[in-house]
Amino acid sequence: MFTFAELRPGTVKKRQPEGGTISGRFKIQKADDDKRLAFGWASASANIKGEVVEDSYGDIIDIDELEQAAYKFVELYREGGEMHQRGGCGVLVESVIFTPEKMAAMGIPEGTVPAGWWIGFRVTDDDVWEKVKDGTYPMFSIEGEAVRVPEDPENAPAGS
Repeated sequence: MFTFAELRPGTVKKRQPEGGTISGRFKIQKADDDKRLAFGWASASANIKGEVVEDSYGDIIDIDELEQAAYKFVELYREGGEMHQRGGCGVLVESVIFTPEKMAAMGIPEGTVPAGWWIGFRVTDDDVWEKVKDGTYPMFSIEGEAVRVPEDPENAPAGS
């Protein structure tokens, strides 16, 4: 499930001064008040420079793994919740996985869009929508399970 989440102090790492991983959060990029729609990046595997993106837990999600997780979410779930505590707050209305291959096929020039998962939700809960509008919930947060696998040093980005 995805949840509309608040940004808590100390939960997001700062950009690494050296190395191949970049940390970041995925804030709501666009909202439409009349339609109660919120759009943004659910997750990214690489930024527009092609640098690996690390989430706030220090995890890296390969674009192929992210793509499969997105397909499963769209097929089986499509629900948005609030702060990983309750569901039924929104429904998925848009989902696009941007892989380098898909961007090339769409004519999107390299370095324009991150390799990642763009989503849009219609927020159905009045209280959650007010919190999205007033900035209390400025971002999306993925809820799910995964197996944490140590990074292979031979395949690690330069400097990590």
